[in-house]
Amino acid sequence: MLLAAIHNGADAVYVGMPGFNARARSVDHDFKELAEHIALAHRFGVKVYIAFNVLVFQEEVEALLPQIQSAVDTGADAFIVQDLGLAHLIRTAFPDMPLHGSTQMTLTNHRAIEMLSFLDLKRVVLGREVSLEEMEDLVKGTEVELEVFVHGALCVAYSGQCLTSESFGGRSANRGQCAQSCRLPYELVVDGEVKDMGSRRHLVSPADLCGVDEVPELARLGIASLKIEGRYKSSEYVGSTSEAYRRAVEGRASNPELLEEMEVSFSRGFFKGWLGGVHHEKLVEGVHSSHRGLEIAVVTELRRGKDLEIAVASRRRCSRAGLTAPWRPAGRARPARPSFGGAACPTRSPSCRLCPPRW
Repeated sequence: MLLAAIHNGADAVYVGMPGFNARARSVDHDFKELAEHIALAHRFGVKVYIAFNVLVFQEEVEALLPQIQSAVDTGADAFIVQDLGLAHLIRTAFPDMPLHGSTQMTLTNHRAIEMLSFLDLKRVVLGREVSLEEMEDLVKGTEVELEVFVHGALCVAYSGQCLTSESFGGRSANRGQCAQSCRLPYELVVDGEVKDMGSRRHLVSPADLCGVDEVPELARLGIASLKIEGRYKSSEYVGSTSEAYRRAVEGRASNPELLEEMEVSFSRGFFKGWLGGVHHEKLVEGVHSSHRGLEIAVVTELRRGKDLEIAVASRRRCSRAGLTAPWRPAGRARPARPSFGGAACPTRSPSCRLCPPRW
């Protein structure tokens, strides 16, 4: 995954602090492995930031200093921190270590950044709720580097500070244990009666952020860094998103195939989030809560016989033979390999990701 980022244009990557990061369900690397990864990235001129973006409790503070020392010794280029006390501890004990303010600090205006000047933050990752219009005024009020999320999953709460997971199941999002309660289906109750929402059951599940078209404007505003969210994602996702945004940063022509690759690697449907302001109905369509992929056809007819046959109108170029696949209605059974009228898949190539790897 690190190599996917390096070879597809990333200038920097961020990785979790062992034992203290926002991805508690992932398998942590130890400090030795982390040092090896950082050394590899540095060979390619890529920086590595350690995400120390959780809240820390009082009984943990004393044991933190040796771990912070171990993290500093890996050669990391900066810490990304949420907890103000932790940030102050690192600044006091390691005054030369660069600190970045996490998006979970919810810094959305220049006065909030100014208030934290005692921490000497080198960079601030803005709250995801800040629009391009608001950024224009914000940039004028601070000399601190600003970073903006441009792609990936969006939290329905302010900058990841959701308490629903903690309330429902005792899993705190601020300790990396988010149960993604926003992705569950819900009923809408109006004046004591359940409202029929049809297929819209995922009422608080946002679409994924895709700000690739906003990159030129972000550059004009003076935003120092663009950030891609990668929670439990694949190497294909890392590679396709890194390449797409590298092209955008360099001003190269937009490549529709790269957008499709990003949709195939992971997408709940794309929207520009809050970059264009508040548009709740576009942000939360309510139909999907997980990966939906790339639309390739629309069902036009169902024919029931010995087997269920589905006629489709293709949204993508296909062979004249057409595409057929036996229907398997039972649960999560593995889909059969597609058949292109007896011929090989017409688009199968090293760069094609339309067919899942298991096919």
